[in-house]
Amino acid sequence: MRPLEDIRIIAVEQYGAGPFGSMHLADLGADVIKIEDPHGGGDVSRYIPPHQSGEDSLFFEAFNRNKRSLSLDMKSAAGYAVFLDLVAHADAVYSNLRGDIPERLRLRYADVKDANPAIVCCSLSGFGMTGPKRTAPAYDYILQGIAGWMSVTGEPGGPPAKSGLSLVDYSGGYVAALALMCGIHAARRDGVGMDCDTSLFDTAMGMLTYLATWHLTAGDTPRRTAHSAHPSVVPFQNFQTADGWIVVVCAKQKFFERLCDVLELPAVKSDVRFADFSARCTNARELLAVLEPAFMRKPAAAWLTLLEQAGVPSSPVNTIEQALAEPQTAARDLIVAVEHPVFGTVRGIASPVRVGDEPPLARRAPRRNEHADAILRGLLGYDDARIAALAADGAFGQPL
Repeated sequence: MRPLEDIRIIAVEQYGAGPFGSMHLADLGADVIKIEDPHGGGDVSRYIPPHQSGEDSLFFEAFNRNKRSLSLDMKSAAGYAVFLDLVAHADAVYSNLRGDIPERLRLRYADVKDANPAIVCCSLSGFGMTGPKRTAPAYDYILQGIAGWMSVTGEPGGPPAKSGLSLVDYSGGYVAALALMCGIHAARRDGVGMDCDTSLFDTAMGMLTYLATWHLTAGDTPRRTAHSAHPSVVPFQNFQTADGWIVVVCAKQKFFERLCDVLELPAVKSDVRFADFSARCTNARELLAVLEPAFMRKPAAAWLTLLEQAGVPSSPVNTIEQALAEPQTAARDLIVAVEHPVFGTVRGIASPVRVGDEPPLARRAPRRNEHADAILRGLLGYDDARIAALAADGAFGQPL
C-alpha cells in the first residue's frame, strides 16, 4: 500500500493554497474527494487563463492531480445530507475558505461529529477563524504585504516587491496538510476528532523566523539588501559576472577562504577586517567593493566551474526553463506526465514529499463531477431511487 492509501479526505476547496496541500496527500495515496459547487461551475481555477478550455485549465491541472470530483450543493439540505454520509466514510474534512465560512457551511467538528466522532476538520483560511480579520478575504499577494515580506524583498530604495511564486499559498498548503495528518494520527489513537484552525496569515508570520526574533528581542529592523544578500552573513548573495548572475553562499568560514582562493584575492583572505562572520558583517561594504568587480572578470559558467571544484556553494540564476532542464531535475524524477482529454500530455512537477520507495501517483486532475457514480454508488451505496430523490431535492445542483 502507498503511505496514505488508507486515508480519505473530503476537500471543500478551490483555487491554490488548499488544493496544493491536498494534492501532496493524494500523491501519497490518500483518497481526496473534491467537492465542487455545481452553481458556480466548480473550482474557479478551472477557468484561469491562459491555457484554458471549457472547464479545464493547466492551472487547475497543476493543483488537483490524483483527486476525485463530486458536484454537491452544500447549501441545500439534501446536499448537506450527502456530505454527512461522506463524513461517515472519511478521516478528515479539509477546507480552504474564508475564516467565517466553515461555521456557516457547518464544516466544523461540532457540526459533523455525530456522523463520525473521529473526524478531523481542518480549515485553511486567510486569517483564521478568530480575530478581527476572520471575515476578510485573503490571497497570497495580500499576505506577503501584511506579513512584512515585501518590506524585505527587492532592491533597497525600490518599490515593494513580492516573491515571483505564491509562497504563502504553497507554504500554507503544506502547513494545513501537516496539521491534518497530525490530527488524523491523534484521532486514530484517541478515537476523538478535532478542529485544526490553520491560516495563511499564521503561516506567513511563522516564516518570519529569525527576522521576528531579532526585532522582538533586540529591536533590530529588518530591511532590504542589495542583490538579495543575506541580512548578516557576508558574502551570501547574487553576484554579477561578465555575462550574467550567479549565487554564492559562504555560510562557513572555510567557504569564504576557498572563495578568496578562487578569486585570487590572498590579501582579502588575510585581512583582519574580514577575518570572521562578525567582521565581514561589520565591513560588508568594503568587502563587497572588492568581490563584486572581481566576479566581473569571467563569465558565469567559468566561475561556477571553479567554485564547484573548490567546494564553494554556488549556482546559476536560472530561468524557469533552465531549472526544468537541470540534470538534477531529471535525476530526481521531478517531471511527471499524465494524459488529458483536452490538453493531451500534461507535464508537471512531482510532489517533493517522498516516503518509501514507491514512485508518486500520477493521475490527471478530475473533470468536474467525474466520479459521482463511483462515490455515490460505490462508496455510499446509493441506489437509483436514492440518487434520483437527492437530485430532485437539489443536492447536486442539477440532475446527474
